[in-house]
This record gives sequence, C-alpha cells and structure tokens, in this order.
Amino acid sequence: MNYKELADLIFPDARPVEYYEEKYPERNLKEGAEVTRFAPSPTGFVHIGGLFGGLVDMKIAKQTNGVFILRIEDTDQKREIENGAGQIVDALNEFKIIPDEGATGENTEKGNYGPYKQSLRKDIYQAFAKKLLSEGKAYPCFATPEELDEMRAKQEAAGVRTGYYGVWAKYRNLSVEEAAEKIKNGEKYIIRFKSMGNEERKTKFHDVIKGSLVFPENDQDAVIIKADGLPTYHFAHVVDDHLMRVTLVVRGDEWLSSLPLHLELFKALELKLPKYAHTAAMQKEEEGKKRKISKRKDPEAAVSYYAELGIPNEAVKEYLLNIANSNFEIWRKQNPDKTIDDFDFQVNKMSVSGALFDMVKLKDIGKNVISKYTAEQVYNESIIWAKKHDNDLEQLLNNKEYSIKVLNIERGKAKPRRDIAEWSDVKECIEYMYDERFFENKDEYDFDKINDKDEIKKILKLYMSKYYNEVDDQTTWFGKIKDLAEELGYAREVKEYKKEPEKWPGHVGDISTVIRVAITKRRNTPDLYEIMQVLGKDSVEKRINLILNK
Repeated sequence: MNYKELADLIFPDARPVEYYEEKYPERNLKEGAEVTRFAPSPTGFVHIGGLFGGLVDMKIAKQTNGVFILRIEDTDQKREIENGAGQIVDALNEFKIIPDEGATGENTEKGNYGPYKQSLRKDIYQAFAKKLLSEGKAYPCFATPEELDEMRAKQEAAGVRTGYYGVWAKYRNLSVEEAAEKIKNGEKYIIRFKSMGNEERKTKFHDVIKGSLVFPENDQDAVIIKADGLPTYHFAHVVDDHLMRVTLVVRGDEWLSSLPLHLELFKALELKLPKYAHTAAMQKEEEGKKRKISKRKDPEAAVSYYAELGIPNEAVKEYLLNIANSNFEIWRKQNPDKTIDDFDFQVNKMSVSGALFDMVKLKDIGKNVISKYTAEQVYNESIIWAKKHDNDLEQLLNNKEYSIKVLNIERGKAKPRRDIAEWSDVKECIEYMYDERFFENKDEYDFDKINDKDEIKKILKLYMSKYYNEVDDQTTWFGKIKDLAEELGYAREVKEYKKEPEKWPGHVGDISTVIRVAITKRRNTPDLYEIMQVLGKDSVEKRINLILNK
C-alpha cells in the first residue's frame, strides 16, 4: 500500500483539490485591490478587539476597491453559543461594518466563494488533507489522550519542550500498512501534518505591521483534521484564505507564535502566501501595570458595553481609528466635517505595540461626534437608548417638541456645546429645563460671587420689574443686563472691571450669574438667553418668584 491508497482509504469521497481551484477562481480585481476577511468564532459576545479588526478589514478593502469578507470560524463547536453567528452579524450591522460577501445572518450568506461557515466546508478541508496524505505530508495519528498526557509528563520531567514533534511523534513513522490496519480495525485517529521543519533553523518573514521578523522553523506535527472530521484553525484558515483569494490577513499578534506552522502549511500545499498584518492587543492599566483587555475581567471588552452607556457607534469607530492610525486625530481636526470613509487608512502606520485603552479619550470623541448632531438626531438617539436603559429619561423626553427645543440650545453654532458624551449624560444635562423636575429638586442655590441674600433679591426684583421682556432679541436682552448692572453699581463691561476691580463690587457677568442660578440652579449652563426663550415667561417668572418668596 502507498500514500495515495491510504489517502483513498481515509477520504474515499473527497474530490481532487483541482475541483475547488476551478470552483473558486482568482478574483478579477484591479491592481492594488486587497481582499480582506474578518473571521470571528461564534463562541461569545463580540469583543472590542474583534470590532477593531473588522473595521480595519473593511477600511482597507473599501479604499483599495477590494473585497471585505465575513467568515464564521465555527469548527470548535463545543464552545459555540446559540445564534452566535447571528449575533456577530447584528453587532457589525449596528456599527455599519458591512461585508461585501460572507455571512449575513445565522444561516444566510452572500457571495460566490462560500460556504462562509467553516462547519459547512468539511468536504473542502478533506480534499486538501487528502492531498497532503497522498504526498506523505500528513499521517493518521492514533495517540490516545492517556498517551499524550504521559508524553507531556515525560517531556516536563526531562525539561524539554512539550508537543508532538521529532522523537516524541510516536505515530509519525508508522508504515502505511500498519496505519491502514488500525483504521480497518476501527481505532480512533486524527490527521496530523508531517512537519519537515527544524527548530534550530531560522525563518525570516516580513509582517506589514511588525516589519522584519526572525523565528525558529516549525517542527510540530500539528493536528489538521480532528476526530469529528472538522479542521483545526491552523489548517482551515490556510485553505479558506487561499480559496477565497484573500490577499491580506489582519489578525491579532497572539497568532505570531503559530505563524511558522502556517507558513509551512502554505508551502506544503504549494499555495500562494497572503500578506500578514499582526495587530497588537488593546491594553488596560491596572495598579500601575499594563495588561491586555480581558473578556473575563473588563466590561469594556464587550461591544455591548458601549451601547449600554449610550456612546454613539460613530464615536467608537472614530476612537478605534484613532488607535489604529496615529495620524487620524490630526486628520479629524483638519477635516471636521468629513466622514471616516474619507480617511486614508494605512496598515503600515499601525502601532507595533498595543494602545492603552482610554475611556476619557473615547468620551471626548463622543462629545465631538454628538456636538455635530442636530437636536432632532440627539432626541431620536436619546429616546431609543432611554427605552432600553433609562425609563426615567424616557418619561422626561415625553414631550418631543419641547425636548427638541431644549436640545437645540446652542446647537448648530460654529462652536456647538460639547456637554453630551453619551446618551446617559442627556438627563443630567437637560433635567433643569423641565419645571416638574426643577421644583422637585431640593438642591441649594450656589450664587458664586454675589451671595448676599438681600443683594440677590434686589437684583432679581429690579430685573423682573424693569428689564425683563420675553420678546426682546438677544442683543436687546444683553443690553438690558448691562443696564441692570450699571444701575446697581456694577461694571457694565467685564474688561472695565478687570482694569479697576476696586471701583465696583462686581461686573455684568456676576449679575447674569445671579439670574442664571435663579433660573437653573446651575452656574454653568449653555446660553442663558436661549434657555429663557425655551422656558418661556411663565416658567421664568415662577422660578425667580420661588427665590423672591423665600
């Protein structure tokens, strides 16, 4: 018996690889176009690192007029969760990371290079495994779990590397006749790759992000087909990336240690090697030390966490691009009105080391993003979020027309207000504009510089009796505030006060602060004139009378 006959015994129905080469031909794309793939496993929630990878893959494919693929790597079916693929698709859709081809739902897909679920590509992997078997580059391994445990114990006792390699590869040199006999007798087996590498030899490789790398050759006889007939990641991704004609693989640098094996598999199968770009994991600072963001420890690891806070998806994407390319922040300042689609992303400008996750920075970006929204956009996004996460805010926003007026204060200006970083901030920002909340609120008034009760009442009485007129335009209104200040002996202009502060008890700004606090119970608010216009005469009078009557 020869290798080919052994391969026929193991995979009698497998087609020749030429069948799949013809079925999935080279793509007809323009020069420079990149084919990228995002290939998550449906084993849990979508990780922020996964979203980062998907965004990078999409950006590269779009700006090179290439193809972005969503492939579901579900060969580890013991860890798979219910509707795992559907959850991945839904999460990507939320962030408008839409693949050109690949999975579109739990059991749906689009494109001509599928199936895009690895569990549905079993026949393809078997064809390529059969090729390796028939050429003596793979073999059936009959090692039991007990044998493997015993081998590891011996390796550890001897102080040598653990693994299935060299003299430790017990079934590597089994004759084809012996292997065939065991198979016919019903003994359980898996298929291992027969490595020709030597750990003492070095391999050079160029990574698009990491640059020139040197590492030992692979010498491990890795499993390529498991007992259930499905492949390991190592084998499956090589076959899939080849047949889907992927040109650039962007993945986490935790796979760097497996790269020697992957390179050897491509070589053994005589397949063209794609470019690789290994991205560094995001990190978090804890007790003065940096560590990778953990699915188990860190809530910010889950993409759903940002939706719960109410951070706009657009802000999360901008933050991830800020991490991915250091020049994005400068570009954004120079192009405040452009979308991230206009940004020229460069893979080779990605950081070699992992970025430190910065929630403060993310929220600052959230403020920038929301500041550009119209009042109606802010209202719509807030109410959608509130219905899921904050019933109190939902009730507050019940009057849509009034709420939009409130949210429109200082919006649309050259320098719009930046007080909302996430939808969970909205309630705190606008609550004082609703009379039912204002009068329920028992907070004390903090009048800042002018804090004498009699002086405060004097200012408010004079303002309401002589100067307040709800129909005044903003210029007239502010002129009257200056007149009020002057009548009470305060500096009409702030600059006058600064020149001779000893001449006046205060200035026009101090007077307006008294009115602001009386009406809002806050010293820092958006434009006071706009606030008073939205509140209306009845509410303004009622709020000021609350103090005058105390």
